Amino acid sequence: MIEENRVVVTGLGVISPIGIGKENFWTALTAGTNGIGRITQFDPTGYIAQIAGEVSDFDPAQFIDKKEIKRMDRYTQFALAAAKLAIEDAQIKNIDSERTGVFVGSGIGGMETLHNQYEKLFTKGASRISPFFIPMMIGNMAAGNIAIAFKLQGACECIVTACASGTNAIGDAYRIIQRGEADVMVAGGSEAAISPAGVAGFAAMKALCTDHNEDPAHASRPFDKNRSGFVMGEGAGIIILEKLEHALARGAHIYAEIVGYGRNDDAYHITTPAPGGITQAKCMKLALDDAGLKPEEIDYINAHGTSTHFNDKGETEAIKNLFGEHAYKLAVSSTKSMTGHMLGAAGGVEAIATILSIENNIVHPTINYETPDEGLDLNYIPNTAQARTVNVAISNSFGFGGHNACLAFKKFIG
Repeated sequence: MIEENRVVVTGLGVISPIGIGKENFWTALTAGTNGIGRITQFDPTGYIAQIAGEVSDFDPAQFIDKKEIKRMDRYTQFALAAAKLAIEDAQIKNIDSERTGVFVGSGIGGMETLHNQYEKLFTKGASRISPFFIPMMIGNMAAGNIAIAFKLQGACECIVTACASGTNAIGDAYRIIQRGEADVMVAGGSEAAISPAGVAGFAAMKALCTDHNEDPAHASRPFDKNRSGFVMGEGAGIIILEKLEHALARGAHIYAEIVGYGRNDDAYHITTPAPGGITQAKCMKLALDDAGLKPEEIDYINAHGTSTHFNDKGETEAIKNLFGEHAYKLAVSSTKSMTGHMLGAAGGVEAIATILSIENNIVHPTINYETPDEGLDLNYIPNTAQARTVNVAISNSFGFGGHNACLAFKKFIG
């Protein structure tokens, strides 16, 4: 049997509603900063959901050539910017193109481009459609443009598993290095679906919070009794994974080691998770088994925590099912309470939050947690960050279609 390579995290790049770059993001996250406000990318008047977690301070010209900006959808711009930040953070000077790959997921892809081009088609005719419409819109172009920008000729794929896309992309990239098919992988997720069609579509299926349009700061409230739906967010989270020997040879800073990956499907419903959290518990167990970890060794869970009734209830039940009495000793918190739900980017950004918790021994809060709900009685780190030792942590992502994914990270020990 071929021995599997150990895989470590050496670079972090984040574009989020609460900060661009790992330092700004982490400072805001631990401070409990709200990133949700009234939508500014279009006039939301008349929409039943009028709030979102927008990346309001993003200037693509800081990361991308101005000529290229016009040829990229916003989700690709986010991904390329986050990848540049991650690669710079990893301080990789000489990239072996053929031994470096890119796995970047997106749940929706170029929604903004799709909306704009359809509008042109229906109002001005087919002759006005941009020749860049298709390469701007299709979901694999975030990964493709990162590969082109950095001349990376290894495996390059787009993982599309709805809200689990970023987590699956990181997990699948981890497997690539484990098997010896690459030394370095650029992995994560990106999303930019805050467009008229995106907001209207999610609102129509009654997934979005619609009762806090005048109070956006308190709209996203995972695990709270008065939660009423998720708030859409946008951005990108990209990490650099390396074979341990490769990272050590170049003296890289190692944030954490990725040690486990689990994935499965509820096979139950297109949007609603299976009752009782049974399949989600099995997904977490797959990650723990892959890592050779016992449930009582886990210190922190970065929850999927969407602020929807069924998800928060089911995820809590899943944690109790798997961890038993240890569930009450765990720290559990939701990044989405501050960023909103970043869809296909969520797993990438939340992996970064998990890794930084291990690096700093601090667990960020779940903001807006005010009223406990029956049966939801874990330590959700309400409103204020907690300093506590985090040696091992997992990050959960659960997507429409029943897609479940879980990553396990631990402090690096040589």
